[in-house]
Formats: sequence, C-alpha cells, structure tokens
Amino acid sequence: YISDLFKKSLKYTLLNYDKVYILSAKYYLLEIDDVIKPYDLTLNNLNEKEKKIWSYNVYHLIKNKIGLEHDFYFYCGINYRKYLIKKLNGYEPLKGMSFGNQLKFYKENI
Repeated sequence: YISDLFKKSLKYTLLNYDKVYILSAKYYLLEIDDVIKPYDLTLNNLNEKEKKIWSYNVYHLIKNKIGLEHDFYFYCGINYRKYLIKKLNGYEPLKGMSFGNQLKFYKENI
C-alpha cells in the first residue's frame, strides 16, 4: 500500500513496537516481510456483513498465529478495527483524530 498515511503509520509502528502486522482486505493478516501480489480491494467498499466475516477470519488468524494474551494497538481505519477491538485486548491510540491530525501526529513522532 502506498498512501502517505499508511507509510507514516507503518514507520511509526515499526519504531515503537516489537512486532507489527498489516491488516489486508484480501490477505487478512500479513507480516512485514510477506510478499503479495497487488490488488484493488478495501473494506471501505464492503457491506457490514462482509466486514464482520472479514473480521471473524482475521480474529481467528490472530488467535492461532499470535495468541490472544497480548495487547493490540490499531493504527488503521475504522473499518479494519471496529469489530476486532471488541474481541481483542485492543487499543485505538489515534481514535477520533482526523486524517490531517493523524498525519501531523506521525510527522511529529517519527
């Protein structure tokens, strides 16, 4: 993914957390070094039922791959975190911040 917000959030999380994963609309849960084919899919275009199914799949990948005893910090759009936050010990450090304020936060903290 190549958006400025994504690049900055990835850089910030890599600097501040021991382990970082990427939530993907197509591949669900990616590690930093995973290589994937380009795709054009976003949860923003899915209906609520499809988002819940996606979240269910991600939750089970997290449960089996990472475990549920960890804290999870979400630096992603609401559609990618809203159903996972409820199931995981999740935090939304930038919750409620506008796009512009998020960019400002990253610029000031990287």
